[in-house]
Amino acid sequence: MIARIRKLLNFNTSWRFKSPGPIQQGVVRDFYGLIEQIAAQGDARQVVEQCKSRFGGNARSSSLDWAWSDLSRLMDSSAKNAPVFIEAFWNCCEDLEQLGLGVPDAQIINSILAKHDAGYNIQQPDLIATRAYTPITVPRQAPSLDEQARTLIDECLVESERLLDAGQGRRAVQEILFLLESITTAFRGLGEDTVTIQGKYFGPIINEMKKRERGKAQENILTWMTTLHGYLSSPTGGGVRHGTDLNEGIAIQPHEARLYCNLSRSYLTFLLEEHDQQTKGASSKPWGAY
Repeated sequence: MIARIRKLLNFNTSWRFKSPGPIQQGVVRDFYGLIEQIAAQGDARQVVEQCKSRFGGNARSSSLDWAWSDLSRLMDSSAKNAPVFIEAFWNCCEDLEQLGLGVPDAQIINSILAKHDAGYNIQQPDLIATRAYTPITVPRQAPSLDEQARTLIDECLVESERLLDAGQGRRAVQEILFLLESITTAFRGLGEDTVTIQGKYFGPIINEMKKRERGKAQENILTWMTTLHGYLSSPTGGGVRHGTDLNEGIAIQPHEARLYCNLSRSYLTFLLEEHDQQTKGASSKPWGAY
């Protein structure tokens, strides 16, 4: 049998030196399952050892069981860099095809990448990034907040992006929602003497702010903000605060998580700018009148 020659994958060279993000664990599991199917066609030990070498293994395992275990560990370790991980699996399939074994083609691999919203697609001979997610910039050095608040903003934004990259959309949204709730508490005690914000939590604070801004753009913006917050908090919505209703809950999909995070970032930016304006103009004009 003459094996079909597969071309090596080309992709952005910088991805090798600075990971654009990890691959989803679902991809790792499905690729591992494909290797199991390939191994069933012939010498399983040879298949596993060959795949180990592509994922960074340089020593032969003491038994077939240990070889499978070592392969799983190596794949998990390689998953921190998505394109390099995909390349390793592609090259592994190339090696095994040369041995006369049936291996998954680009269409099968792409279906797995799409299933888990990995953000990559094989278009031979290239590996293409299928999405360009640019998070909305939030001013981390908000001048009207103290250093502790700025640190909280920075940490939460970084963690939210890390979770998005790791495919953990619900936790990423939870992190950014926590930050949104936290920032609203900065408005407590601000305002004119007779209408100072008194609420302690997100809902009451936003409601007081809306009452003070009736008929203005701020009222509508705050309403949209509370609508998003309410949906994401609900057990039958995003379920990120009070748990998910196991019968009626709606699982957050990766592309939805990115949208929710960017919407929340927009509202964070709005709140920070409003806080800065109110702090600067507290002695000369009411909140929102600028």
